[in-house]
Amino acid sequence: MQPKKQNSFLYLIIIALVVSAGFLLWSKNDQVLEKVSLNTVIQQVKKGEVETINVVKNRLEVVRTDGSKEFAYKEGDANIYDLLTKSGVPQEQINNMTIEVVPTESGDFWLNLFMSAFPIILIVGVLAYMMRQAQSSNNQAMSFGKSRAKLYDKEKSLTTFADVAGAEEAKQELVEIVDFLKNPQKYIEMGAKIPKGVLLVGAPGTGKTLLARAVAGEAGVPFFSISGSEFVEMFVGVGASRVRDLFKKAARNAPCIIFIDEIDAVGRHRGAGMGGGHDEREQTLNQILTEMDGFEKDTNVIVMAATNRPDILDPALLRPGRFDRRVVVDLPDINDRIAILKVHGRNKPLSDEVNLEKIAKHTPGFSGADLENLMNEGAILAARHNRKIIMMEDLQNSIEKVLMGPERKSRVLNEKETKITAYHEVGHAIVGHMTEHCDPVQKISIISRGMALGVTWFVPDEDRHLYSKAKFEDEMASLLGGYCAEEAFFGDITTGASNDLEKATGIARRMVTEYGMSDLGQVIYGDKHHEVFIGRDLGHTKNYSEAVAAEIDKKITEFIDKAYKRAKDTITKNKTVMDKIAKELIEKESLSREDFLKFF
Repeated sequence: MQPKKQNSFLYLIIIALVVSAGFLLWSKNDQVLEKVSLNTVIQQVKKGEVETINVVKNRLEVVRTDGSKEFAYKEGDANIYDLLTKSGVPQEQINNMTIEVVPTESGDFWLNLFMSAFPIILIVGVLAYMMRQAQSSNNQAMSFGKSRAKLYDKEKSLTTFADVAGAEEAKQELVEIVDFLKNPQKYIEMGAKIPKGVLLVGAPGTGKTLLARAVAGEAGVPFFSISGSEFVEMFVGVGASRVRDLFKKAARNAPCIIFIDEIDAVGRHRGAGMGGGHDEREQTLNQILTEMDGFEKDTNVIVMAATNRPDILDPALLRPGRFDRRVVVDLPDINDRIAILKVHGRNKPLSDEVNLEKIAKHTPGFSGADLENLMNEGAILAARHNRKIIMMEDLQNSIEKVLMGPERKSRVLNEKETKITAYHEVGHAIVGHMTEHCDPVQKISIISRGMALGVTWFVPDEDRHLYSKAKFEDEMASLLGGYCAEEAFFGDITTGASNDLEKATGIARRMVTEYGMSDLGQVIYGDKHHEVFIGRDLGHTKNYSEAVAAEIDKKITEFIDKAYKRAKDTITKNKTVMDKIAKELIEKESLSREDFLKFF
């Protein structure tokens, strides 16, 4: 029984109890009337103290002249007039009274019947409710091992491939899967077998689940959707039971598609050791492996799965025959970003001045989810300012909000801190501008955002996929520009440079240990593949000696020292222009790219 129906039935039981209590109280009204003998009534009549007598079968209900009430009983076949006459009551007194015979035979029958049957009905109702409750608990216990997969409702969700912008190669792979399900004969004639599984791999927010919804919208077959975490329970064996039930359902509805979102929750590498072993998860994974490529063949069930952590999946899950295809859903390039912005701007009133191409150019590295959030934030900003359309200014502000957090104008700095922050940010901008491989300066601001007191925003002219040693060295110099500016102009340093130092050190360490950009040779120091199970630091396998570790630290320091000297030289040579830029920045609080370039 559903909870709503259970509640309704419970309300009926409560109402019945209230009604029965009312009848019991009503039936006890006799206790309010005083019972007297028939002789007493006759004597009262003789004295003229009785005003009304109501005859209800063998019961006499007496109302006296003083308003009090009482009752007495007579023989069942005795007539009230004969009783009074034979008892010597004068005819005149009988005529002065109101005697009324109340016909209650039919009413009494139904009332008695109801009063007799009602307790039985009430007891039966309570027993039925208790049995249904027990049956419901039984059903829940029995359904614990059943699949929780949801069958896609095409009427409620109308996502198609037209709603997915960019990711053309990924769409093509999935269009082929849908076509295979719709028109299997043309592939069978060529000797092609239906793929067992499709794994969607990509960074968070790139549109893996959206692509799966589009497949569900395009495919004319049943589409079962479930999350990987729904298989794993505290009781061992439940996950495997749910997998079996899911594939049984799918087999009954074949051809069909099963979509498992976040499959890494259940598909982790087995036998990973400390932090990775989990009996329930491993049994569930074993059952998935068996169902996808066991003894049974030709089930016409395609399994789609999505993950942003393919490196931790079990190799047995990734082999051909299980997940035959691996579709990479990458971060969008500039053309894809334009298309995605157009999709998310369809239902928004955009101003004619809005240039989506410019927005796309300023958002390298943004995922589809980031771009959707950007457009939404722009709409919220426009609504906040009571505008009817979204302006370009709203979208530019939303980029900064998504990238660096909202402005915190309530954080007021004193005059000295404002000056230090201004010179610090100008130091970043000057060094970045003077180096060859740094991205162009887009904006400088001393308005607090997030945890930062000020921000210098660099935006590349185009998307990059490869990074050179020279670029990393220029970026480190730019990061240390704020530190050197504080040192050059104030003769002291503050905690404001801690995040810059952390980033610069991280770049230097990766150059030495991961990219082979130092003279320690073309060797990767440290094994990253163990990080996923125990944590980044504890799981970092040290596959080099202590002597090499000392050399690594030395090379990192050399890279940082070199960047520091370059930044310091640049700051020293450009003190005059820095003074001018810093003063204008303090006055305006933020400088655009055009404002910055006019000093050069």
